[in-house]
Order: sequence, then structure tokens, then C-alpha cells
Amino acid sequence: MTSDNNKQPEPTPVVLVGVDFGAADFDAQLEELGLLAQTAGMQPVASVVCKRKAPDAALFVGSGKADEIRLLAQMHGAAEVLFDQALSPAQQRNLERHLELPVNDRTFLILEIFAQRARSHEGKLQVELARLNYLSTRLVRRWSHLERQRGGIGARGGPGEAQIELDRRMIGESIKRLKERLSKVKRQRTTQRRQRERRQTFNVSLVGYTNAGKSTLFNALVKARAYAADQLFATLDTTTRQLYIGELERSVSLSDTVGFIKDLPHGLVDAFQATLQEAIDADLLLHVIDASNPKFPEQIAQVQRVLAEIGASDIPQLLVFNKADVLPDGQQPVQWQDVYELDGRQTPRVFVSARTGAGLAGLRSQLAAMMVALTGTTAPADASHPPLDAPDGSVVLS
Repeated sequence: MTSDNNKQPEPTPVVLVGVDFGAADFDAQLEELGLLAQTAGMQPVASVVCKRKAPDAALFVGSGKADEIRLLAQMHGAAEVLFDQALSPAQQRNLERHLELPVNDRTFLILEIFAQRARSHEGKLQVELARLNYLSTRLVRRWSHLERQRGGIGARGGPGEAQIELDRRMIGESIKRLKERLSKVKRQRTTQRRQRERRQTFNVSLVGYTNAGKSTLFNALVKARAYAADQLFATLDTTTRQLYIGELERSVSLSDTVGFIKDLPHGLVDAFQATLQEAIDADLLLHVIDASNPKFPEQIAQVQRVLAEIGASDIPQLLVFNKADVLPDGQQPVQWQDVYELDGRQTPRVFVSARTGAGLAGLRSQLAAMMVALTGTTAPADASHPPLDAPDGSVVLS
């Protein structure tokens, strides 16, 4: 008999809203927003798409479309409305009054998922900092129930102003404390990286769009047990393991980092600077791409934008086109190792299936070759028959 305490809460029914302003990567089906909603424990029950030249200053979509959204939400019993684009605090507040329902945007949704998924102390600090930075601009909306209260003695600013200012000050102090704690974590990571540098460790970081299969590939390479699932943001915390390369008889440091996504909130990029530092300090990036996703070129572009934003755009990359096992027969690669034009540069590419292991041997040999090219390392004369197991128990690349 199942206890009531173990029952999963019913998903919140939500209406999805997307506005096409003419962007090339506009998701007319709102597929990714729907996946984000499901990841956060919500259930999309209807969707609305409209075209506009520019956002409406008050309601983002205009009053006529807002009326349509309200009727649709009532018809499907929706408890919340989610917008695919970022809303200003004023637009969010006006929409809630007009729709008579909670309204949130893509930024809030990603923050919610990160808050649910963060496991490490560092990850929780980063998420909380991003959440507080987001909420600090929306205190008027969050404290609308205080409008019936008067301000403090001598206050002329209006209803509830004293409480709002108090909360703004409390949030400001919390942000300051979180930044100090994250600075301490960053210093600890810097010390760890310096120790690796003194050992002359070659650093490799897995980067890529969320759900491209980074953690599955990480597990396949180092025989780790990092959490991997077919969902957005399955893992948020950086995991680092030693990877022994038999051809060169040396180890590299391999790190699995948080996945990127379209319109990743700037607050999260800033807050996760300590985690993304692993990518910034890498000698080589394994850029993992979901080859089965028809929108993979747009996803590559999004990852490149984030890498540029964090100062990692000049780090050499090896493109790993994953999920080759689910490609249709007509789309199977003719060559499993070739080059791909990335930002005007011919970049090495390999096709693999992290799930089945297909193509991993080619990835391993390409990784070793790039290490030789980047470091000048040469394979030992007796490396033609490397040991099957590394001294530290990690997988041998040979």
C-alpha cells in the first residue's frame, strides 16, 4: 500500500504562449517550452502562437490576444500561463490582472528547473543567487497583496512601500552573502585547477545543448555513474573524472558541465560562472551535438553564443555528433570522422552513439590525435599494445 506522502503531486495544467517577432529560430510548435514545462512538473493543455512586429508595452501580446488566451485557459482548466519569451515585470503584472491567472516566462521556468535539480552545495548557491536576482525586479508584483497596508510612519510613497523596501533590502543582503560564498567556492576550484596544472593535466570539458547526451557519453568514456536521462537539464553539477589514454600512456581530466539552452537567462550564466569555469579553463572542448535533432544547427549556434559570452570561444573544439544510432537509414554518416565548418573554421567531427558505443573508438583516436597536435606529446615507442586497464581503474582509450 502506497503512503499518501509518497504520491507525486498532480502536474499543473498550463497554457503555452509564443510570439513570433520574425526570429529565424522561432519555435512555432513550442516544443521546447512544452518540454521545459513538463520537466518542471507542469502539463501543457493548450498553446497559442501569434505574430507581432514588436511586443505590446502593456500586455506583450495585445488586449485581443490576451482575451483569447484567457478564454482558452478557462476552457481547458489551466492554472497558469507560460510565455516562451522573457516578460518585463510590468507586462507580467498586467497580464496576471487581465488573465486572472499566474503568468510566468521562460526565464522563471528555467530557474524553477534548476532549483529542483541542483544537488551540490555550489549548485544550490548558484540557483538561489539567480532566483533572487530575478525576483528583485518583481517585488511589486510579488507583494501585491500588501496594497491594503499603509507605509511606515511618515511614508508618502504609497501602500505597502515600507514592506517592499524592507524585502528589497533583505534580498540585497542575501545576494551579497551568496556572492561571497560563491567567491569562496570559486577560490577553492581555482586551487584545485592549479594543482592539476602543476601535475600538467590536460583538461577536457564536455559542453553542448541540453539533452544532447553529454552525461551518457561521459559515463561511457570513464565508466562513471553520473545521472543521465532523456530530459532537459538532467544534471546541473559539474563532475570531473580522470580518463586514461592508452595511446599516450597518460591521463586527462574530463569534466561534464551543465547543458546550454536557447535564451539561457543571463543571470544563470553569471551565477554559474564557477561551474562554467571548467569549460573556460579547458584545453579542449568536446562539443556534444544531438545529430538526430533536425534543429541541431541552431543548437550549435546557441552553444557558441554562450561559449563566447563566458570567454571560451577560442578554445579548440572536437565536435561529437551523438545519437547516430537513431538516425534514419538515409541520414547515416558516410564517414564517421570528417570536418564540419564551425564559425568559418574547419573543425574535426566524429559521429558516435554514446548509448550503444558505436563510434567511440574513433572518438578516442581523434582525442589522442588532437592532444598530440595541441601539446606536442608523442606516443611512447611501446604504446602499440597499451594495457587494458589504467593504473587508476579508469577506462583506457586505445
